[in-house]
This record gives sequence, structure tokens and C-alpha cells, in this order.
Amino acid sequence: MNCDSVIREISNYIDGDLELVMKQELERHLEHCGECRMVIDQTRLTVQVFCDEEPIELPQDVKSRLHEALKRQTSQKGN
Repeated sequence: MNCDSVIREISNYIDGDLELVMKQELERHLEHCGECRMVIDQTRLTVQVFCDEEPIELPQDVKSRLHEALKRQTSQKGN
């Protein structure tokens, strides 16, 4: 396994969705590759931070502007 393969499988690895053989290959690579270990660790932390946060409620004026902008954007695509 190389660094490109690790990047392609990072989501499956973090989610625990890799087959055993693939997981073992990836972990062998991580034993020798500090850069990939760092990417895995940072990705895990990022997922953890965003999954643990409560959604932020947007102020009503921001919601209204966003909805209007989306309406304009979708109507322009229909032309």
C-alpha cells in the first residue's frame, strides 16, 4: 500500500468499513509513514469536532438572504 491508496481509503478506514486484509495493509503502511499517520489523525479529529458540535442557528435575516440567493441561482440555471 502507498500514500495514494491510504488517501483513497481514509474515509472507509476511519469509519471502520475496510475489509480485514485492506485494514491490515493500511495499518502496516501507517507504521512506517508519519505523513499518512498525521493525515489520519487530523481527519479523525476534524470529524470528531464537527460531529460533536450542535448546529448553529442562523439569524432570520441571514436565512432570508440565503433563501433568496438560492432562488435566484436556481432560476438562472433554468434559463
